[in-house]
Amino acid sequence: MTICTHLDQIRVSLPEDSPGCEECLRTGGRWVHLRVCRSCGKVGCCDSSPNQHASRHVQASGHPIVSSLEPGEDWSWCYLDEVAFVVAPDQNRE
Repeated sequence: MTICTHLDQIRVSLPEDSPGCEECLRTGGRWVHLRVCRSCGKVGCCDSSPNQHASRHVQASGHPIVSSLEPGEDWSWCYLDEVAFVVAPDQNRE
């Protein structure tokens, strides 16, 4: 079983709410689903979105973990280990 070896890089909790993908809001783009970087809190759009800002952020920053911001979803994804998982409540940081 593959596990995420980057859990120590989870530094921020999920935001209470978000107006949308930060880059899309700035450029007038659109998104399908939202993801949040668990290292810095940047909100980006998913890979099904035209601009794939969450993945672009990972490539530019090296921050490995994103979590879904979609209602009813509690999963996270580590791009480096290519594994999905659920972040335990005690792993949330402020």
